[in-house]
Amino acid sequence: MQITDIRVRKIQGDGKMRGMASITIDDEFVVHDIKIIEGEKGFFIAMPSRRSKEGEFRDVAHPIKSETRTQLQNMILKAYEEAPDAAPGEAEEA
Repeated sequence: MQITDIRVRKIQGDGKMRGMASITIDDEFVVHDIKIIEGEKGFFIAMPSRRSKEGEFRDVAHPIKSETRTQLQNMILKAYEEAPDAAPGEAEEA
């Protein structure tokens, strides 16, 4: 499988989230709502998640191998660096 498209939307705001990404796999399958977060040690991605009944967030979709996560993160962060800045007034989503 190959990542055939990455779309990034930068977000301005006071929080740590800096953007959202969607990836397309083999021009046939899309994963939306991958969060781009700025942490203390730099940028990283967080996979789409849903809150469980117990209040914990659980990934809806995620890579199984750490190598796959690293490769995906590198590709998304490269696309983030190349994306235009967020429009003024575009605030972080809840």
